[in-house]
Amino acid sequence: MISLLLWVPLMGMLAMTLLGHRVRAGRINVYVNAAMLAVSLLLAGQVWGSGPAESADGMLRVDAFNVYLIVLTAFIGFTTSLFSAPYMEHEQGHGRLTEGGLRLYHAMYQGFMLAMFLVLTANNMGLMWVAMEGATLATVLLVGLYRTPESIEAAWKYFILCGLGIAQALFGTVLLYFAAEQLPNAGEHALTWSWLYEHSAELNPEVLTLAFVFLLVGYGTKTGLVPMHNWLPDAHSEGPTPMSAILSGLLLNDALYAIVRCKMLVDGATHTPAAGYMMMGFGLLSFLVAALFLHRQKDIKRLFSYSSIEHMGAMTFAFGVGGPLATFAALLHMTVHSLTKSAIFVTVGHASQIAGTQRIEHIRGLIRTQPAIGWGLLIGTLAIAGFPPFGVFTSEFLLLLATMQSYPWLTPLLLIGIGVAFAGLFRHLHPMVYGPLPEGQHPVTANVWPVFAHLAIVLWLGLAIPSGLAEWFNQATQLIAGDRPL
Repeated sequence: MISLLLWVPLMGMLAMTLLGHRVRAGRINVYVNAAMLAVSLLLAGQVWGSGPAESADGMLRVDAFNVYLIVLTAFIGFTTSLFSAPYMEHEQGHGRLTEGGLRLYHAMYQGFMLAMFLVLTANNMGLMWVAMEGATLATVLLVGLYRTPESIEAAWKYFILCGLGIAQALFGTVLLYFAAEQLPNAGEHALTWSWLYEHSAELNPEVLTLAFVFLLVGYGTKTGLVPMHNWLPDAHSEGPTPMSAILSGLLLNDALYAIVRCKMLVDGATHTPAAGYMMMGFGLLSFLVAALFLHRQKDIKRLFSYSSIEHMGAMTFAFGVGGPLATFAALLHMTVHSLTKSAIFVTVGHASQIAGTQRIEHIRGLIRTQPAIGWGLLIGTLAIAGFPPFGVFTSEFLLLLATMQSYPWLTPLLLIGIGVAFAGLFRHLHPMVYGPLPEGQHPVTANVWPVFAHLAIVLWLGLAIPSGLAEWFNQATQLIAGDRPL
């Protein structure tokens, strides 16, 4: 079943390389992503009933930590493909894309999904690094899709910064391998995560701490942590909006997932909170800096890209704090942020098509122009800002409680960051939704049901977390905290 999860997007990428330029390519993309969602649900059921699963060679593994992220990735990939079909038809109809560009977009969409699934299922730290690099290359091609000077510049910026970051992660992986090679009988298991986790207490703590510095900086670049974040706003603003939805909803999560996997090894080797302190520092810095930058944005996609940096900082901080409550809050926040932010980018993409620009000052009166998009943007922003009873409020409240228990002196900084971010979002939101209706703006063909499906789930998670999902979170929390055996 794990192999099938990878074969479906691989076959989809090959099919899109041949058929991605055709009129019905968007529908084929939807069907392939629906198949991925079905396989992910079957895999989740297998893990739920029988426990962790590994491939025969031990290179792939699914456990309580990554299984829900696999389902989340497949679900957002599917719903984004539903939005993508009419959106990309509009882009091609207005001359922004050639047939070759459309083929490249659909092929790289599937390539991106393949890389994300490989990151999540990889049980080998080297394979995880390769998959993350594959995701980088696929995203570079998507960022530069429109072939404008701005998009080419953003693609090169993304490639250089993330290339440097992934090189740091490679060096950290080499140090991890060096530490593992010192153990007897390491052999071919020297980079196998499950083997390293079981023998983490035997690894050299000084080498592991140094390795984590490079791994945190490397994968933290992909997570969008400050000060390695500069690629993220440009990539969002210049690439196609469906890419922004899966970038914020999937890639950032997977990079943070890689960091947490590495932290689990370091914690077992050092028995100190050193790795947690580093994550707390980068996370809190990212959270506060991004909240301030929300006030300076003039491009709607850059605005919400800084919101993504803010929330990834909060998750990184939560995983750094550690403990059951903070870890549970981080896992919940990963879920609700992905669902909410991908829904917001759907509305943002159509709002930009209606206005003919991404400039915030020209996007006005959305509720009167196309009510579904206006209301989707309004409710999505309320949710991402942490209004009750949405799930983001619940996860942030749990994070505040965990911080008050462990590091009470940091609680005021979190509250200040939440307040500053709230003000930065809503100073821009009101005129876009309720402002005077500009001339020459007309509704566009839009599929907005994914928006309200995502927001309904986020509302549901804020009111009552289903018992099955809560049990997944509990098992993942215990595994990350070291309280649960593999």
